[in-house]
Amino acid sequence: MQAGNARYLKAEDIPETIPIFPLSGALLLPSGQLPLNVFEPRYLMMFDDALAHQRIIGMVQPSYSEQVHAELCPVGCLGRITSIAETGDGRYVTSLTGICRYRLVEEIQSGKPYRSFRIAPFLTDLTADDDDEAIDRQALLAAFRAYLDANNLEADWDSVERASNRTLVNSVSMMSPFGPAEKQALLEAPDLKTRAETLIAITEFAIAGDGSDTVLQ
Repeated sequence: MQAGNARYLKAEDIPETIPIFPLSGALLLPSGQLPLNVFEPRYLMMFDDALAHQRIIGMVQPSYSEQVHAELCPVGCLGRITSIAETGDGRYVTSLTGICRYRLVEEIQSGKPYRSFRIAPFLTDLTADDDDEAIDRQALLAAFRAYLDANNLEADWDSVERASNRTLVNSVSMMSPFGPAEKQALLEAPDLKTRAETLIAITEFAIAGDGSDTVLQ
């Protein structure tokens, strides 16, 4: 797995503890690009600290279900800071490139205003093995097109046609306008094929309803 100028190939390449950025509805997947507008002082400090060290931030969603007692979702995704700009009014406009997913293990008391956790990375995300061929591309494109048509939206179909199955599945998953539960389901899918099937199911469910209150149980 390459993110920016860095390569992450084995467990030793991943830090044991990471700063985390909880953000509801934000989905980062391996190799994906997530733009962020950072303005809270504690997170500005977190990005400063990350830039001074390994440039790695852990994205994670706050718990979205009242039935889940944990404060945070158990699985997030590591991202490397691959671009950052100061706005002049105290904000950072930055982009993270996804490295691999992780499971939260234990919170670490760092003395910083932001939170840090010891993590267990999903090392399979670092391998070059590609299961593109397992994807039903036509079903995915049909669901995507139907969703766009139902919501009077357009897409750059030339770029869509050129994209690999992996890029297509992960890009559509990240840009999809679904809720936190759906985003988490896409993140936690065990493999690309399951993620594609989950994305198709969620999209078809949204088309069948009004798309405004899609919730996975």
